Amino acid sequence: MPPFVLTVLKILLLLLLYFFIYRAVRSITSDLYGRRERGRQKTRPVRRPKGGPPKRVVLLDPGGKKVASYPMDGTLQIGRAKSCKIRPDDSYISEVHAQIAPRGDGWVVEDMGSTNGTYLNQRKISVPTPIAAGDRIRVGKSVLEVRR
Repeated sequence: MPPFVLTVLKILLLLLLYFFIYRAVRSITSDLYGRRERGRQKTRPVRRPKGGPPKRVVLLDPGGKKVASYPMDGTLQIGRAKSCKIRPDDSYISEVHAQIAPRGDGWVVEDMGSTNGTYLNQRKISVPTPIAAGDRIRVGKSVLEVRR
């Protein structure tokens, strides 16, 4: 082959390698820190159902069907440990991943230092965050819905 063709092939291979490294680093950082929103997007306020405080937490399967229901009668720990009241069959959940606890006249969800994080309505939380009926909590790959 002519030297020109070999040089072009080397450059293309090098560009392809750099693109692969860029995508790998981007994927790792988005897994660690979450995706960043570009620009300012207007967000709609979260619609909360009218009525009283939430009464139960429902564990949903990936299709959205009810798997189990837990009454909110005190602090509910979520995780794989035997001491946890809510124990989804999910390998992405930490031993003690999160907890739902009464706070004042309402309820809060709190991440307990989990590896994969806790999400409330698709937003990662890092501090105790108030919840209401209709909210969805994601721990690992499992989804919990707060209901009245």
